[in-house]
Amino acid sequence: MPNFFPSPRENIAVPDNRKGQIVFKWPDLNIRRYSNAIVAPDEVAVFMYQGEVKGTLPPGRHQLDATEIPFLGMFADRLSGGNMYRTEIYFVGSREYPELKFGGRIDNVQDPVTGLVVALGVYGEYSLKVVDPTILLTNLTGTVDVTDNNAITDWVSQQLLKVLRTDVTQHVVSKGWPILGLAAYVPEVEADVIAASAPQLAGYGLSVARMGNFTISLGEEDEAQLKTLARDTAYSRLAGSFQQYAAGEVQLGAGQGMAKGGQAVGGAFLGAGLGIGGQAGQMPAVGPTPPPAPAFAGGGGGYQASSPANGTTTLTCPACATPNAGGAKFCANCGAALAQARSQPCAGCGAELPAGAKFCAGCGRAVEPAAANPKPSPPDQAAG
Repeated sequence: MPNFFPSPRENIAVPDNRKGQIVFKWPDLNIRRYSNAIVAPDEVAVFMYQGEVKGTLPPGRHQLDATEIPFLGMFADRLSGGNMYRTEIYFVGSREYPELKFGGRIDNVQDPVTGLVVALGVYGEYSLKVVDPTILLTNLTGTVDVTDNNAITDWVSQQLLKVLRTDVTQHVVSKGWPILGLAAYVPEVEADVIAASAPQLAGYGLSVARMGNFTISLGEEDEAQLKTLARDTAYSRLAGSFQQYAAGEVQLGAGQGMAKGGQAVGGAFLGAGLGIGGQAGQMPAVGPTPPPAPAFAGGGGGYQASSPANGTTTLTCPACATPNAGGAKFCANCGAALAQARSQPCAGCGAELPAGAKFCAGCGRAVEPAAANPKPSPPDQAAG
């Protein structure tokens, strides 16, 4: 007569000290008939034979008997008269496994605002979920006891980093995301990473349910360079040009040195600073003016030279060599009067030709040089 009250050794379940494992393999291959398989609410029991999944059991208490669970019949041991089943039993967690950490270097990326090449890294957490236990066992873990979840989570972290390298780099390049403002785009990056990683992880029965504490970071040296450049750009915009800002910085440093009695700044350096400051104050402001609007949150737009659009002419100041917009009467930097070059009509089509043009933009005709003003002819002596 069969024993319907199995001993504790015949209760097949995940031990309490192994509840945190994603995959737990029952150590015995010989399973006694009428044993109880206790599957927790957040688990699935998977029966395998020779590397193939033969059946699964949902959460609950199941008596292992071929008359109740037909697929057990293929595991029956004939030598025991059918009282033993020879099979491998795996318990796979079906809940979310949160607070799994990942991180690493993404790539070297050129900041679209400043043009500097910086190294980006990413650090954060994610929540992992097993969506198909049979695929996980057959395609990733194999027939082993996964005592350390890192065997699974490390592989998932590598997939996330691979997606991030492509996603972040593509967005910085194609959408012009500024490096110092990447924190504003973290929600978009998270959504893209979850969506992009889903097809790859699905092939192994896994999915990333959500991400948290997600940070895209810079190295200390790169971050300091970008912040310094952002500060210089903002101050240059307020001063009118980088040269004026630099001159003000020198004079400010000299003033602070004198206020401290020359203790903070050496006498030789102070004298040199005053000399440089005096020269810098008289130096013409050359080079491009910083952009009029910030290119990233809380900072300036970098030193980007602006070229005349749609053929717009510029006037160079004869006093300080600063480029001014066409049509300006006085220099925006030093106030000197600007010479206005006059235009002339094309002899072929009558289109107005800008000063200095050699060919007409309307008909392509070569522009004839303007004739010198003829001297007025003397009055006719014979007249009256």
